Amino acid sequence: MSFFRKKSNSKIHSNSISTSQMMKTSSTNELKTNLQENIQIIKDSLGKSSDIIIREIRIGKEETIKAGIIYTDGLTDTDSLQNFILETLMLDIKGTELQKKVSPEQNLISVLKDFAMTVGEIKELTNFEELFSGLLSGDTILLIDGYAQGLIISNRQWVERGVTESTAQMVVRGPREGFSENLRVNTALVRRKIKDPNLWMESKVIGKRTKTNVSMMYINGIVNDKTVKEVRLRLDKIDIDGILESGNIEELIQDAPLSPFPTVFNTERPDIVAAALLEGRIAILVDGTPFVLIVPALFTQFFQSSEDYYQRADIASLIRLLRFFAFTIALLAPAFFIAITTFHHVMLPPALLISLAAQREGVPFPAFVEAIIMEVTFEILREAGVRMPRNIGSAMSIVGAFVIGTAAVEAGIISAAMVIVVSITAISSFVSPTYDLAISVRMLRFGFMALAASFGLVGITIGLIALLLHLCSLRSFGVPYMSPVAPFNLPDQEDTFIRLPRWKMFTRPSLINQQNIVRQQDSASAKPEPPKNKEYEGV
Repeated sequence: MSFFRKKSNSKIHSNSISTSQMMKTSSTNELKTNLQENIQIIKDSLGKSSDIIIREIRIGKEETIKAGIIYTDGLTDTDSLQNFILETLMLDIKGTELQKKVSPEQNLISVLKDFAMTVGEIKELTNFEELFSGLLSGDTILLIDGYAQGLIISNRQWVERGVTESTAQMVVRGPREGFSENLRVNTALVRRKIKDPNLWMESKVIGKRTKTNVSMMYINGIVNDKTVKEVRLRLDKIDIDGILESGNIEELIQDAPLSPFPTVFNTERPDIVAAALLEGRIAILVDGTPFVLIVPALFTQFFQSSEDYYQRADIASLIRLLRFFAFTIALLAPAFFIAITTFHHVMLPPALLISLAAQREGVPFPAFVEAIIMEVTFEILREAGVRMPRNIGSAMSIVGAFVIGTAAVEAGIISAAMVIVVSITAISSFVSPTYDLAISVRMLRFGFMALAASFGLVGITIGLIALLLHLCSLRSFGVPYMSPVAPFNLPDQEDTFIRLPRWKMFTRPSLINQQNIVRQQDSASAKPEPPKNKEYEGV
């Protein structure tokens, strides 16, 4: 709206503004009683687009009733249009039968809706805004001459990608299904896992131009009501012309837009969404994308994988500790190497120090410049591998890294030790189960390298203190980002750095969920034990 106000003062764009204002006016006006006038407004508003099909027919026994069928080619199921709408209107309905059902209190539109149409969902419309919204979503519009109302007949169908395996979050053990670009398919995948009437869903339409359907799912009785109100408030505040992906929603509702750490979790796995809902979180599903947003999102959540809960607790705990260790390596390994080789030589064993000095004898650059060259080179190779065709992308990135690293060492530009450090750092960054946290590490790594090159281990210490202060200051929809570590909550440690067995996890995260905290009853029968029966003795 502000765009139109600003441009209205300019005479240069007066023609475009008048067209936009005309379209806006026509879309908010009520329907006309004259069918031809309604069709003309539709043609003018949509620019006589070739994919908008307008079919004028006559219905009734004497074929005296004029009607119009409008639908969007490519978004509408033409088979159901032919078999259940056109055939019903033109062949099955007789004028005398309609007249018997028409009364002063019930018009022809209501008769068609209640007695004639054999389609699942039908809604009445009275204005052009509802008409355009349904038409451009794939519904069929029925208008009848002499009535200032019509019908929106739901028969959407378009070519779409089916339910396939998730490509961004792979698991060895667990469900293989992933979300698709269809909102209704995604909500059905979640309801398949949680068959609870308390699983509520609120739908909104966001985007003045795209009119994107956005759904908010949560379990009533488990979710924190204050969080639901906050999410609903932030979604209602969005005033933008288009939403094309869930990332657009994430940028508009996140708590700390300038922080390198994500405060909104995203996934394309239905089992992760179901588990989050059972903990009291809220899922935001956006039509047209397979990635679902989950809030609140905590720092420790980005180290948890759905596979952790499908394996034994000891294996899952070991792998999770490995992820934290890999996170530390990916963040600090180059910085530590620069600090030690530049300022703190005495910390190295003499044999290792002599070896490193021999390697760096012919290298013309300091360690910091070496690390920058290698890190930037690897980032370029990583992006090239992602953007290149899938058949040759992975092979090209691996061969490119090997050839460039070997050639740089032989040419005396980079030391062999630096190639090893950068390679270990790069591999460690891929251990994270979420891509967003890996991006944060990639950005912060350069800052720690600069601090190490300037102040050594003192600079790294200062950087770590600043990083921890920043993490503790973050919040995600009212929940401290570092919980349950800071503030420390002992009961929630059962699923933080390690995961306790299922029979020991009695409660949900207390800071996320303020009600219905008990997940399972703490009883003696929770722990699995072999049957204590004499018949089994000696077996």
